[in-house]
Amino acid sequence: MHRILLIDDDEHLGPPLATYLRRFDLELCCALRPSKGLARLAEGGIDAVILDVMLPEMDGFELCRRIRQTSQLPVLMLTARGDVTDRVVGLELGADDYLPKPFEPRELAVRLQTILRRARPLPMAATPSGIGLMQFEGLSIDTERREVRRLGETLELTGTEFELLLLLAREPHKVWSRDDILNRLRGREADLFTRAVDILVSRLRRKLEPLQCIKTLRNAGYTFAAARIA
Repeated sequence: MHRILLIDDDEHLGPPLATYLRRFDLELCCALRPSKGLARLAEGGIDAVILDVMLPEMDGFELCRRIRQTSQLPVLMLTARGDVTDRVVGLELGADDYLPKPFEPRELAVRLQTILRRARPLPMAATPSGIGLMQFEGLSIDTERREVRRLGETLELTGTEFELLLLLAREPHKVWSRDDILNRLRGREADLFTRAVDILVSRLRRKLEPLQCIKTLRNAGYTFAAARIA
């Protein structure tokens, strides 16, 4: 069972949500303040985090920033309905997904399952023969261990960043539109906007520097341009 930490100062949200999420084999524990949430994370045993934007002590953006300093745990942010700025900022800080309030518990469960699936390593048998290790000039991608090395240095990527890199690298020079990327990463039913792709690509590019693996094709999308090593 996956253990999820909810950091939200609404004391009435956690208990009924915990009961609902058990149906999906998700165990929810709650922290009403960021300091308590950080302390609980330090104890270990958490598989994903849900952050509210509006919190005492510090807002959810600062809390996400602090979590990302030491951890690549999947993070889902709860934002005000229709507030695109909150969603953009959250993604820029390293959140894996967002969900506007008020939300349907079923949608929250599905989104949690999605980011947890991105974060977990693929079993050996599920990795097609011959692509377990993908090597390019200055870059290697181990799909079994979900490990990326740039110029010999291991990169810390979120589950979403890894899936984006893998999607592009598996078909070098193929042009992916923003809609194509959204559909492949998150599903056609997801309530997303194409700006999210630009943010995710920008985040990934910064981590890949000084390599310039991802090219932007104006009015078309993105393509992976690194040279494959046989």
